[in-house]
Amino acid sequence: MSGAGRFEASDGPEGDEGHGGGVGREGSPRRGPEGHGASGARRGEGHPGGGSAGDGTGHTPPGADTPGPDMPPRIPTPRASVEDDGLALPDLAGLAPVPLDLPHDVLKSLLGAWALAACSAAETEAVEDHLGSCGGCADEARRLREAVGLLHQHESLDLDPGLRARVLESCLERRPPRIPVPGWAAPYDAETARLDALLQDFGDAEWHAPVRLRWFAADTARNRRTTVAGVIAHLLSVDGLIAVALGLEDPLAEVTGKAEQHAAGPAGRTEAYWRTSRFPPTRSVRGPWREQSHSLVRTTSFTGGHAGGLAVSYGDFDLPLHDAMLDRAFECWVHAEDIAEAVDYPYQPPAPRHMNRMIDLAARMLPSVLADRRRRGLAAPGRGRHLGLAGEPGRSLRLEIEGSGGGEWLIPLDSPAARGSADFEVAHVALDGSEFCQLAAGHVSPSEAAAGQAGDREAIRDVLFAVASLSRM
Repeated sequence: MSGAGRFEASDGPEGDEGHGGGVGREGSPRRGPEGHGASGARRGEGHPGGGSAGDGTGHTPPGADTPGPDMPPRIPTPRASVEDDGLALPDLAGLAPVPLDLPHDVLKSLLGAWALAACSAAETEAVEDHLGSCGGCADEARRLREAVGLLHQHESLDLDPGLRARVLESCLERRPPRIPVPGWAAPYDAETARLDALLQDFGDAEWHAPVRLRWFAADTARNRRTTVAGVIAHLLSVDGLIAVALGLEDPLAEVTGKAEQHAAGPAGRTEAYWRTSRFPPTRSVRGPWREQSHSLVRTTSFTGGHAGGLAVSYGDFDLPLHDAMLDRAFECWVHAEDIAEAVDYPYQPPAPRHMNRMIDLAARMLPSVLADRRRRGLAAPGRGRHLGLAGEPGRSLRLEIEGSGGGEWLIPLDSPAARGSADFEVAHVALDGSEFCQLAAGHVSPSEAAAGQAGDREAIRDVLFAVASLSRM
């Protein structure tokens, strides 16, 4: 714009000729060094006739451009917003985004933001179009996406339960141990290590979180309320059965004294510990339980595996040491899940080969459990036509366990001394591995177990209830 249409501020007073080119107010002519109008001719050039709105001589009379007292100032007022003019706004929803044309270096720098889903829609489209034609950026984008997947795990952050076993196996292949852990003790070693890892960051609130122990007895669901610390005290007490069999110190002796040191069975030992403990179990129980589990693994390893047949008394029955260690591994896993549920933390099943050993133990115990239930009138009597000498085939049920760690077992129905035979198969039951373990732990009712069934319904019912009766506190 020219000087006539421009508003300029002056640092000096109005009409001060001591500031060359200054303007006192809108429309005042600039004055040169000699005080003459320096812009009058230029203003005149902008009007028809060569003059300005004055006397036609190119000079503006004083006050001609100055607003009068009744005239509004010439400062422009703000324009009205488009939202306030009453007109309809344009519809932008149907407009396609303008594609970005970005150089390679810029697109490469956006790969990290793209992997984190932090790019705009236009940037995302530009990056993805570029990935289709640039192999280097495509490889980098794949690596970044995989890294982001590790940062944003939606499932449990715990390591795969089988990872520890695979790492140990790889290490031991390169450097065999001087004193190896027997294979039948490996599940106990793994499950106690996993539970110990779960407990290591617990605060006081978690140690006193309520836990409900559940099991099946006399075809009835039972439960007992305790705390996380109480569960560890229970594991400490029952694992002491193996410690006593190996000649190690009985943890119950330090708490109960001689009066109840010889309490029989897992439930009796646990009740004695809870009843005679000076204080309710707290986080301090973790140390003795941890040390005892290490001692059991070390001692069984030093025996070279030859002590696997050593009898471990459970009060009303005995188990060989190799089966007792599997039994304790199973219970450690079951109660670790109880603890994880109490503190709302995810917990994974054991490694498949360890779970297979646990399921195999349950399947081998079923014929004796069926015979005991039959003696107490809780199961149908055996069918005499297939009774025979020990080791001969008899009526059998095919137990099929699906999933990792599963397999098939033929369970003799009429006598624990009989041999399972496909020729005498009268029923077939199929369960998922985790479902079978939950049934054996007493956490699922036999009537509610998700089992595929075919054949003799009476035999199927007897076996499902026998699996549930394997559970105990």
